[in-house]
Amino acid sequence: MPGRVTGIGGVFFRSRDPAALAEWYATHLGVTSFGPWPQEVGVAVFAPFEARTDYWPEDRQWMLNLRVEGLDDLISRLSQAGIAVETRPEEWDTPETGRFARITDPEGNPIELWEPPAP
Repeated sequence: MPGRVTGIGGVFFRSRDPAALAEWYATHLGVTSFGPWPQEVGVAVFAPFEARTDYWPEDRQWMLNLRVEGLDDLISRLSQAGIAVETRPEEWDTPETGRFARITDPEGNPIELWEPPAP
């Protein structure tokens, strides 16, 4: 169908120190900034939440969800780098949706790490 949205082309947000924050994302999550970021095929969720949601901190307008592979290894690397990682397997993880962990970047932006279920 012509004239339709086909996916998310980017995520843009304000930062107090864009260069340092871009380096943090590249170092700890492998997300490169200021250029194309090749992605593997998969679904993405675009979902407005109620203004009073408690799914992420109330003082933040948005939360970034990143699809990952090898969540346990990533959690280990992040923890070794001194980055606090929150998991709640009994509450967040299901065979239908996959596994989740949460971190915040150096500016306090919430990031959800999502490992989809195996096909």
